[in-house]
Amino acid sequence: MNKRPNIIFIQNDHQAFYQWQEWKETVKRPNFERLAAEGAEFTSAYCTTPLCGPTRRSLLTGQYPHAHKQYFNYSDPPFEQEVYLDTLAEAGYENYYYGKWHAGPGNALDHHCEGFCHTSYGNPYVRPEYQEYLKRKGLPPAEFEVRHCFHVREFGYGDPDSKYYYDLKAGNHHYRSKDPDYCGEHAAGITVTPKETTESFFLADLACNRLEQLAAREDKSRPFALRVDFWGPHQPYFPTQEYLDMYKDMKLSEYPSWNSGLEGKPAAYFRERNPPMGTDDYHIIIPNPMPWSYYNELLQYCAAQITMLDEAAGLILDKVRELGLDENTLIIYTTDHGDGLACQGGHFDKGSYMAQEVLRIPMAASWKGHIAPGQKREELVSSLSIPVTILDAAGLTFTKNKVHARSLLPLVTGNAGEPVDWPDTVVAETYGHGYGEEITSRVIVWKQYKYVASVGENNRDELYNLEQDKYELVNHIDDSEYADILAEMRRRLREWQVETDDPVGFEWAE
Repeated sequence: MNKRPNIIFIQNDHQAFYQWQEWKETVKRPNFERLAAEGAEFTSAYCTTPLCGPTRRSLLTGQYPHAHKQYFNYSDPPFEQEVYLDTLAEAGYENYYYGKWHAGPGNALDHHCEGFCHTSYGNPYVRPEYQEYLKRKGLPPAEFEVRHCFHVREFGYGDPDSKYYYDLKAGNHHYRSKDPDYCGEHAAGITVTPKETTESFFLADLACNRLEQLAAREDKSRPFALRVDFWGPHQPYFPTQEYLDMYKDMKLSEYPSWNSGLEGKPAAYFRERNPPMGTDDYHIIIPNPMPWSYYNELLQYCAAQITMLDEAAGLILDKVRELGLDENTLIIYTTDHGDGLACQGGHFDKGSYMAQEVLRIPMAASWKGHIAPGQKREELVSSLSIPVTILDAAGLTFTKNKVHARSLLPLVTGNAGEPVDWPDTVVAETYGHGYGEEITSRVIVWKQYKYVASVGENNRDELYNLEQDKYELVNHIDDSEYADILAEMRRRLREWQVETDDPVGFEWAE
């Protein structure tokens, strides 16, 4: 019997870890919660950077963007760093990858993987593999009823001259995603075809079929690593009516930072590219022009989308158990970054701002016989640890990269109650959302404090006491009573910069 574990890594795209108790009690994620109960949930997990491309490259290399050089979604620097998928393959693992790539040039198939994956952001709905799936299942192509549409000017939504988005407008009951390289339309509505026509159930089916093939192998001496990267719950929020009905009575109280006037905030918070929240020149409208009931509706679509994704992921988890593959399989489930819907003045999307909503992420892991069940780990952790953890479980390490994270296994595989030597800070970074928003920032969290150091005109640093102000409404950067805290945070951030060879210079560090 092979002693090296099989590895399953499931990743959602763009899912907030709201600190909002109402949200936690409302949104249904039974499969994520089941996995967490069977192993460990990391309740203070942060993404590396709140943007798809850079953080996804980090999840391949164990390095921050300042080292791997993919700063924006459209950056495509060559892979000069070691990728954990290659390392697994060289050690004898069979690698399989299904879903979104968006991590630089090429795709997962260029890194010793089989499966379904295409370059850039990708769009599964236009691929022949999806058409074959529909034929096999006797399903129609996915169609969507558009009820809300955003981001009109930049992408030409509803413009009759637009090649792909001429019919993306509210009131269209038969919209189909047509762009060959993108399916992240800024819209909300419902999927009018069966849920099995959506990308998440398509990917789950591919993954389950592969698991059946792996379980049926006569020679099971080679371990496998299977990764599934859903395109959701990133917009468009297009759940089926079945899931939306679960939230038809959802009446959330106003999110604490929804109607904030953004006093004391740097310029990044004032950028919003999506009407009606933002202007044509990408400025958020303060005070908020839309009532809370409008956001409550959008959050209903968002919550339903999360639940639909969770069910698709549950099909994979169920298949693992059904086939008896859970006896020696490390399973990790997380998301690439958060979502800023309704936060900090009423944003629709993430941006260059570094609020908790876009930085914090759900994360859980299980490994029968190794990770004791029912753990709630409150230590500050980064998703950057995931590729290091995967290699550690396989008895491997990065040998070519100077990695910037530790394996999570010592936190969750030791004896209960024993102290673990673990960093008391976590760091995230950004170079901005891109497309004219190039704002360089570094974030460090220590104890109850969060410090954001920024470079760029009209930007200012931020300092929050998260214990007293978890929604970050009061920036203490100029408060004399926080001077010692600020000095300590800057010292710790500078120490991290030296350790990770971060070249960004801040005026206070000169």
